[in-house]
Amino acid sequence: MAKYLVIVESPAKVNTIKKFLGANYQVMASNGHVRDLPKSQLGFDVENDYEPKYITIRGKGDILAKLRKEAKKAEKIYLATDPDREGEAISWHLSKALKLEDDQIKRITFNEITKNAVKASLKEPRAINMNLVDAQQTRRILDRMVGYEISPVLWAKVKRGLSAGRVQSVALRLICDREAAIEAFIPKEYWSLDVLLDVPGSKKPLKAQFYGKDSKKLTIENETQLNEIVKAVESDKFVVKELAHKERKKKAPMPFTTSTLQQEAANQLNFSTQKTMRIAQQLYEGVSIEGEGTIGLITYLRTDSTRIAAEADTAARAYIEKTYGEKYLTQAKKEEAAKGHIQDAHEGIRPTDITREPVRVKESLSRDQFRLYQLIWRRFTASRMADAVYMMNHVQLESGGYEFSAVSSKLSFDGFMSIYNDGEEKAASAPAVDHLSEGMELSVSEKETQQHFTQPPAHFTEATLVRMLEEKGIGRPSTYAPTITTILARHYITKEKKNLYVTELGQVVNNIMMKSFPIIVDAEFTANMESLLDMVGEGMVEWKSIVRNFYPDLHEAVEAANRELESVKIEDQLSDEFCELCGRQMVIKYGPHGKFLACPGFPDCRNTKPYLEKIGVACPKCGKDLVIRKTKKGRVYYGCEGAPDCDFMSWNRPTGHNCPKCGSYMIKKGNRECCSDAACGYIAKSEE
Repeated sequence: MAKYLVIVESPAKVNTIKKFLGANYQVMASNGHVRDLPKSQLGFDVENDYEPKYITIRGKGDILAKLRKEAKKAEKIYLATDPDREGEAISWHLSKALKLEDDQIKRITFNEITKNAVKASLKEPRAINMNLVDAQQTRRILDRMVGYEISPVLWAKVKRGLSAGRVQSVALRLICDREAAIEAFIPKEYWSLDVLLDVPGSKKPLKAQFYGKDSKKLTIENETQLNEIVKAVESDKFVVKELAHKERKKKAPMPFTTSTLQQEAANQLNFSTQKTMRIAQQLYEGVSIEGEGTIGLITYLRTDSTRIAAEADTAARAYIEKTYGEKYLTQAKKEEAAKGHIQDAHEGIRPTDITREPVRVKESLSRDQFRLYQLIWRRFTASRMADAVYMMNHVQLESGGYEFSAVSSKLSFDGFMSIYNDGEEKAASAPAVDHLSEGMELSVSEKETQQHFTQPPAHFTEATLVRMLEEKGIGRPSTYAPTITTILARHYITKEKKNLYVTELGQVVNNIMMKSFPIIVDAEFTANMESLLDMVGEGMVEWKSIVRNFYPDLHEAVEAANRELESVKIEDQLSDEFCELCGRQMVIKYGPHGKFLACPGFPDCRNTKPYLEKIGVACPKCGKDLVIRKTKKGRVYYGCEGAPDCDFMSWNRPTGHNCPKCGSYMIKKGNRECCSDAACGYIAKSEE
């Protein structure tokens, strides 16, 4: 019989941890939270000093019964939920739901699911940290206040199914503000002037860009100004005024935090924030590796710290020195200092064993698991390596009283970039500086002028929105992905390619929030609230004092909004389909699974059918419209609207053209138009 019971959150961890411990340990999972505020009501007693009303989550009765049965047999119970505030709160809820005495339970945490880490945690058990529990409890109650008080206002004034949130409403405002800035943007004209200069003794010309005058940078604002400059330099030689050679170091990156992992995975792997967190969770909880069993491959994935454990740092340095050589090893350095709202609760994200190279585990991982693990492994390894070194060459020239410059860089030592490249080229072509000397006169072989216009701010992507939320101190690592997922699911924003665009519904909701609840959507207020929650976690602020100060003003604002706000009707978008039952023109509506067509005659006519987005191309088989469809796993393909009568489908988007060589339909592959028949292999010439 097992003497000790270890309770974790996820069933995926059970087998991994069980194998590290002997027969004296029974390992069981709570399957996440076991208690929560009731869904049918606000969930706390305003008259009783905001005391929470926790209930057992529906469906958790059997799990708790099994845990109680094992708990009665055990001499000690170890609560091993995740090493963050939410994990601390789950441990506390478990102790209450199982009716455990304080002397029965021990709280243990580990940042990685490895044998050494799990066994070490058992040697350092502690009591549940009630400050962390209170911080999480405060966050939960504040979120419940905002959601349950404001959402009914949106239902009454706009339509049912909408929601407001303490973090999601601020995120929506940021996107709306960016959209407004883009719409208000007025482009300004400017011109560029480049010259190609013949260098004696060099076959390669020197390309220099216009800089300014009297050592001050000057913008060419119009064509008249451009012509004046061109005229001034036409009859004059270009004189080399200054030559400079300077070494520049590019610093090795820090290990990933949750935010930087989400951003880099979006930029390099095209992962959504939700997908990144899902796959990282799998890598953390454990993956079955051939010959090794189930192993946790990375450390805990919800963190805002870049700190690394001393033994992991030592192991990484030994690996780098052995694999790449001593010159690739950086000197010992401090991690990036904690700033502002960083909790620094646990390490940055890293592989649990640096010697477990991605190529070694590739066959045991799915494609996406491998790509994310490789990204994490490379980033961490690079963080312990030497800086990359560039040789910068700068040439300053003068002609007709105006100054031109040529700048280039050449990689002289790759350092960390031998393993991790964030997109910067390893080497750039250097100008022909070897043949230049100060005072040398050069002649122009060619001039290049081009008109430009300033560009508006870029639309947010998931990666840039996460960066903005982090910079402003809004939310925490665990909230970024669910926040974006929620506002997408509510159809407040839409995602096209990588860009996020606000919808009409999102604008309406944001306008209501700005008018009636300006404090809730104020980024500075939300960031200050996060700081207060941190202070609760540190035992510096009593949690109910925050709730007492927050709720009365919120409740008053809700009552005022119910009295004063006018209802807003959002017209349904008309489709080109007609209801076959009553003949009305069907409208596009949103459901839990996306768009669908509905008859506007509801409730008299309840006809609905799937919404199929047409691509404006006829089916090569039957001539009907081609539509975008998805497989059960969400992969996009192109099929005929006449399915199942017509079985045409293509993974690549048909263009509507036929191959001039074999007659098959043409498809889009990247930026190219190709024949769909691989045996033909015809590729249309680019219009450029």
